[in-house]
Amino acid sequence: MARIAITDGMSDGAMKILSDAGHEISSEHFEPPDLLSGVLSTFDAVIVRSATKMTREVITSSITESNGIQFIGRAGVGIDNIDLEAATEHGIIVCNTPGASTRSVVELTIGHLLSSVRNIPRADRTMRAGSWEKKTLRGSEIYGKRLGLIGFGRIARGVADAARSLGMEIHAFDPYVENGSIDPSMCTLHEELDDIFTICTHISVHCNFSEETKHIVNSDRISLMTGVGADGIECGNHLISCARGGIIDEDAALKALESGQLSSLALDVFETEPPDQSPLLAHDDFHGSPHIAASTMEAQARIGVEMANTLLEFLDGIRPVNSLN
Repeated sequence: MARIAITDGMSDGAMKILSDAGHEISSEHFEPPDLLSGVLSTFDAVIVRSATKMTREVITSSITESNGIQFIGRAGVGIDNIDLEAATEHGIIVCNTPGASTRSVVELTIGHLLSSVRNIPRADRTMRAGSWEKKTLRGSEIYGKRLGLIGFGRIARGVADAARSLGMEIHAFDPYVENGSIDPSMCTLHEELDDIFTICTHISVHCNFSEETKHIVNSDRISLMTGVGADGIECGNHLISCARGGIIDEDAALKALESGQLSSLALDVFETEPPDQSPLLAHDDFHGSPHIAASTMEAQARIGVEMANTLLEFLDGIRPVNSLN
């Protein structure tokens, strides 16, 4: 029997899978001082979402000479809250659930895209304030426009499929995808990131956060956007991210909103979360959501079941296929 800490919550069905297999489950959330004190050292495995930060110090304090965690599960995709190098040094397997939330993130991205070009959040705010802005809230269509995707993994390809069905022309940049592996009739893959900004009026971010990708969407690149669609319509420039905070330079994006270079900015993720003091929140052409891209009932059910089965494989002595180290 293993002792498993589920610190940020998981679906009831997933926890039942683990308890039915005879394992002891704790669903208590631990604050940073508790984590640093070694509270996880009495567990064999820990499953986290984004709230629990498995830093090097936390990982080190979760190991003793005789026991400690052997498995860290990220119930989701991004692992920027887990020090993968430290886990590897201590022989701890790290796994995530890469496919379970794809559809949810795709749908929120498309939702933000449509909300941006049709001014839906602004229309709602002004109408609630008693104003009828029928004449001023003229939007644009996404049909016939070019959508640029920064990163072309599973989620970006889902967004591409959905956007293509709405009549958009798809362009992407991803240095880790071979050009010949992409059907050119479905997507144009570019070798330079700047090309995405030069060609596309609508851009969505879908890469991981790292030192390499920090602020790769910056003032220089935003300034390359022309605001004129492939159909010749002056549709403005629109930027979306449901990926990770810090990839977009938020100060640069705010200045672009203020100057009119950006017509809209939609974020589900922020450099600091929650973004309580961000001046973006006061700008009419910004709208956001509180990191909810994977927060659907369907995604959370899939994530929990996938992670529970992954952990059971590990406890049965099988190396999970979705291990990251």
